[in-house]
Amino acid sequence: MSATVHNTLIDKIDYSNIPNHVAIIMDGNGRWARKLNKERFFGHNTGINSVRESLDISIELGIKTLTLYTFSIENWNRPKNEVNALMSLLSNTIEKELPNIQENNIKLNVIGNLDLLPKNTRDKLLNGVEKTNNNNGLNLNLAVSYGAKQEIIRATKLISNKVKKNIISQENIDENTINDHLYTCNSKNVDLLIRTGGEFRLSNFLLWQISYAELNFQDVLWPDFKKEHFLKAIIDYQKRTRRFGKVKL
Repeated sequence: MSATVHNTLIDKIDYSNIPNHVAIIMDGNGRWARKLNKERFFGHNTGINSVRESLDISIELGIKTLTLYTFSIENWNRPKNEVNALMSLLSNTIEKELPNIQENNIKLNVIGNLDLLPKNTRDKLLNGVEKTNNNNGLNLNLAVSYGAKQEIIRATKLISNKVKKNIISQENIDENTINDHLYTCNSKNVDLLIRTGGEFRLSNFLLWQISYAELNFQDVLWPDFKKEHFLKAIIDYQKRTRRFGKVKL
């Protein structure tokens, strides 16, 4: 993005109305690669550049939390060679980007069923989480081996177990109780959900957390997603009136 375009879009931003939590469904890597007659992995690898752009602009805007749908629980059903390549890419990327993450004071968190990950990938991710634990800048959630339905089932089991042990009273279970047992317990609910790739689906992503999120669907494949697309999503978000079920007076 040119400096002129960047400045033009930045000038339209209302810094008093920045979403606290932005989540992105990063869709379109495979289709992008096929358009170039490349293997799907080429798209996944190139998509890392769009992750960097999203991190940079999130920091510039002062967004508190960014959650990226990195690998869904359903993605385990993809061809084994693609899954293995994605796990390797994830491991290598975290290791390579960790110095930059540290330099930018980013706090890394990983949400999902990590028990399903290969040991090397899990260890690299958890090492990143540990190394950035004291950072207090952008809170970056990577949703890996993640599914919202599975997350809610997990939370239900955790709460049920505490009820059995008389740690929690059934009568006192409320929305906060559910929130406290989700993977995202340290993050506020999503304000803005962005999906690239031209699809209009939620794909089992943060179903509880996006209950009152503003939805932004973009007809751009993830490797082509740049800062300008992120800024346009923020500008669109700021044009909306969030009523949370109330009537605007």
